[in-house]
Amino acid sequence: MIREDRFLISRKPFAIDLSTITGTQAGGTDAVRFSGHANAVWFRRKDGVIRACLGSLMLWSHYLPAPLDLDDPRAILTADLDGRYGGDCDGRWDGTGYWGAETLDVRKQHLAVLQPMLANYPAIPEGYDGWWTFQAGTQ
Repeated sequence: MIREDRFLISRKPFAIDLSTITGTQAGGTDAVRFSGHANAVWFRRKDGVIRACLGSLMLWSHYLPAPLDLDDPRAILTADLDGRYGGDCDGRWDGTGYWGAETLDVRKQHLAVLQPMLANYPAIPEGYDGWWTFQAGTQ
């Protein structure tokens, strides 16, 4: 992944809770496989409407050139990870409607993050590190 200083929604960036990054790896020194995940938040636009989303982000690669330092979240994120599937959204807020959990307590937890996140668009929410993208290229 690439950490960018500037937010560009077109690059599909994520803000990640570094404390939630976990993963395992296997293989030798020629080809290391890594599989992990992290809690993340992100913004997406559909039909001109900005949506604040939260959920989990799959972090994986089948062919890393060397083992990762699993105790260093930034070392994991800066590896050549595959992000073709994006985030698994658990909750989404578009300013008028919520989509996500049906359990009231979980819905309240989601909205406690999503409502201020959308109100402060495109700021990185407190407790998250961003903006991280899987897309190569320049800003």
